[in-house]
Amino acid sequence: MANTSAKDRPSIPHAVAVIGVLIASICFGLVPYFSRSLTEQGVAPYAVAFYRYIVAALLLLPVLIRHRHEWREITWGLSAGAVMGLGWIGYVTALEKLPASTVGVLYMTYPVFTLVIAWAVFADAPTRRALSAAGLIVVAAVIAGSPASVPVAHLPTLLISLAAPFGFGFGICVLVHRLSRIAPLARIASVSLGSVLGLAPLILGAEVGELLPRDQSDWLLIVGIGLVTALVPQLIYTICSPVIGASQTAVVGSIELPTMFAVGFLAFDEAISLPQAWACALILSAIAITRSRRTRTVSTVLTRSPKR
Repeated sequence: MANTSAKDRPSIPHAVAVIGVLIASICFGLVPYFSRSLTEQGVAPYAVAFYRYIVAALLLLPVLIRHRHEWREITWGLSAGAVMGLGWIGYVTALEKLPASTVGVLYMTYPVFTLVIAWAVFADAPTRRALSAAGLIVVAAVIAGSPASVPVAHLPTLLISLAAPFGFGFGICVLVHRLSRIAPLARIASVSLGSVLGLAPLILGAEVGELLPRDQSDWLLIVGIGLVTALVPQLIYTICSPVIGASQTAVVGSIELPTMFAVGFLAFDEAISLPQAWACALILSAIAITRSRRTRTVSTVLTRSPKR
């Protein structure tokens, strides 16, 4: 009995896992800097998405081969990666035309997608606190990204950008409910490879000028988007998110939006309006709502389920 309990206990404390998700989400929030810098050099949005995942896919391919016997979990990871990679094209495309803060508030609807997908696909019903926090995030998104502030010609771009939060929400659910049984590096490898495979047809059909930055020094941006915004935070994320559960992962990760605002302000001289400041305050409030709550985690589910 004691041995079983020790085995099923989460490997890291809940509080540490929350901090890990926060740090990883801040790294994810740096994406606009690398993404817009690359598209300004003529790199196509789908190529930017490809570069973000290719570094992890190549470095961790041996890990995936070593875990090939866990093909069911790997298949789920490949599927989630393909959805995330293709959805991310809309995010990068929107960043070409709109401020990072505006695109960010649309992207931050992913907690809603996460809760809905977790409920509909994995029978993981959201708690009242999770629903309340998600509601605050939606209100924040509406305040900061009001259609009145977006030119009519760009509304289709905003709608297309919703593919990114849908893909990320799906990825969170798969990570928590299907990939927690395999090693963290194998999780990252399967998702990254899935993204690369999903984007590969677009890369193979593109012209060379759409794939390469104009200046050789901008190759550092490609390395940065692959390591700083993908491989390193993904490793932290895949270790920590199963410990705190899908709902709290989605809400705590909302710190990504204030990070996007900071990038837009410091790197691209984008003014932060009062509504956007209120939006940040609402999202931080949503994080506070779930801060002290113990959520239903994958480890809890495994402990209570019959052994197979």
